[in-house]
Amino acid sequence: MDSICKNAAVVTQTQIIARSLTHWTGRDLLPGTFSPVEIAEKVFHAPFVLVSHGTEADPILNYGNATALALWEMSWAELTRTPSRLTAEVPNREERARLLAAVTERGFIDDYSGVRISKTGRRFRIARATVWNLLTEAGKPCGQAAMFGKWEFL
Repeated sequence: MDSICKNAAVVTQTQIIARSLTHWTGRDLLPGTFSPVEIAEKVFHAPFVLVSHGTEADPILNYGNATALALWEMSWAELTRTPSRLTAEVPNREERARLLAAVTERGFIDDYSGVRISKTGRRFRIARATVWNLLTEAGKPCGQAAMFGKWEFL
């Protein structure tokens, strides 16, 4: 798993996630000053969940830290081929779509809660999630990210 967080594309995605979180919320992804590789490694192994997806018509997950991989019961290869809508059950996808539309409009939201589902069908409720828009260095939209540290299995 260490090779994942040292991959150049993953390091770049982590930088986008961190920079965008600070832009929208004024908060740092992690306290302290780190090189791009160090923050990618620390975030990948952090005890909170961090995921992101791109801007495709049906957005595909393009990042998930080790905690996210374990929670959704997926390998890196599986996660990064998964449309993000499939992380929610069919009845909850409309709620998820409304959430993402609100984030698109406002930049970010804090304190989101909702039910998600793993690859094997294990359901869990997330709580106090922050969801935010991702921006390139030039300020162009390039996806959305979510981070949360609380969940319970249902």
